Amino acid sequence: MEFFLNSPTLVLFAVLFIGLAFGNISIKGVSLGSSGVLFAALAAGHFGLHVPEGISDVGTALFVYCVGLGVGNRFFDSLRSRGKYLILLAVLVVGVAWLTAWGLGSLLGMDSGTVAGLFAGACTSTPALAAAMESQGVQTTGVNIGYAVAYPFGVVGVVLFVQLLPRLLGQSLDTNSARTAQAEDKHTIISRVVQVTNPELIGCPIDTFCGEKKLRCRITRVLRSETFMPLQREDAFSEGCEVLLVGEREDLEREVSCFGHVHANGRRPRFFTDERAELIVLSRAMCNKTLRELDTLGQYGIVVSRVTRLGLTLIPTADTEIQRNDVLRVVGSPEAIETFRRECGHRSTAINAADFLSLVGGLMLGVLLGKMQFSFGGEGGFSLGIAGGPLVVALILGHFGRIGPLIGYIPRPTRVLLMEFGLVLFLAGAGVKGGSSLVETLSSNGLSMFLVGFAVTLIPMVISYVVARRVMRMSLEETLGGICGSMTSTPALGAITAKTDRQEPVIAYSTAYPAALILMTVLAKLLCDLM
Repeated sequence: MEFFLNSPTLVLFAVLFIGLAFGNISIKGVSLGSSGVLFAALAAGHFGLHVPEGISDVGTALFVYCVGLGVGNRFFDSLRSRGKYLILLAVLVVGVAWLTAWGLGSLLGMDSGTVAGLFAGACTSTPALAAAMESQGVQTTGVNIGYAVAYPFGVVGVVLFVQLLPRLLGQSLDTNSARTAQAEDKHTIISRVVQVTNPELIGCPIDTFCGEKKLRCRITRVLRSETFMPLQREDAFSEGCEVLLVGEREDLEREVSCFGHVHANGRRPRFFTDERAELIVLSRAMCNKTLRELDTLGQYGIVVSRVTRLGLTLIPTADTEIQRNDVLRVVGSPEAIETFRRECGHRSTAINAADFLSLVGGLMLGVLLGKMQFSFGGEGGFSLGIAGGPLVVALILGHFGRIGPLIGYIPRPTRVLLMEFGLVLFLAGAGVKGGSSLVETLSSNGLSMFLVGFAVTLIPMVISYVVARRVMRMSLEETLGGICGSMTSTPALGAITAKTDRQEPVIAYSTAYPAALILMTVLAKLLCDLM
């Protein structure tokens, strides 16, 4: 034991290993996943072990920053369309939690500090804890005890809720994800063989027509000798000719009538795989120019069929401006592709590379924002904290893509790895801290405090789930993500993202979180004043 006591770094990795191994154990399809680290950390804290100081803050900042980058490009659109419902959900969750804490605390004759601590711990809100401790006339000991009692179940309870409730109700995130994916199928990029029958097109150069009409679909190949060959500058439409049209499903179904109709027999295109490639644009000579200005077909003999920018893939038009680090899907002869490869400065290692300067710069700005104090004119105030600050900065960077030297994008495999690593670091730090006094606190203050914390965590989630699903008509993913954000529960969001690749839970979490954070901070101080 002495060996472990003197090596916090060893304790950290031992807790991570044991916790992840425990989390991988599945019982009837239910497992704790990364949240298993919390239980290992609670045990380590109980036995007096320690992890490096501040590791929980590092993990929290890293996790929420990567979460924000992942949804930043959709967050503000979602805020306009569904934001009011998610904010109402946050108000409902926090309001019911506050009423539960106030009602049960008054009934059991608890002091205001203890009740405020139970409220903050049950909602896993460190800013609420800080606000309660700053209130005048409140015993900080009671606040700390209440927080220590309620916090462990506040973390574990939300994780178990979002994992177990769908199964108890016979629902599945995977099934619901498939339904959501079907609804969004119209934005899926597809290709179809189109037979040209429009007499107005006969003899018209293909590249010229597509550029003048500003179509949202791209013609990349033309049928020659039963093989679809890359489009060339001199190619023109002829009666009954067949072309390969690429675009989003909705656009393609609308624009196919400009040419003719989809091939009646559903012809499957045959072509050579070495006639297409994905190339990253690093040459400054090509940056900030439209495809019309670059004239890739005339200059290089290639067609740009797709552009991937900051993780999003789009079908370009002639007026699409190419930016540095864009990944282009190009179609052309092997010789033409090789020429274009040299001109655009392509390096294969750069496609999946992460910009670490942007990562640490964004985290620095996020932590700085999180430490700023905001006030509405009265005494005290609130701060976004180590979770809110990096989240807001990441959402802004993810939305705009780039601000100065900072790039709001990390390749998905790297981002997922950093999210998972940040989450387990947070759980290790928080668990060790909570486990150090949990048993002593429960034995000295009785079971009633734990039950109050249990109720403050559970009752708001049950009520809000019913209201969100029955009244607000939210999807399963959106509801669970909104509950995680309303309870400011980072580990619970991690449990959801481990079950589905859909972005709805993360967007809902990011929308509800700021409203819940501010409301919890204000209501924690109000508890101290009323009781």
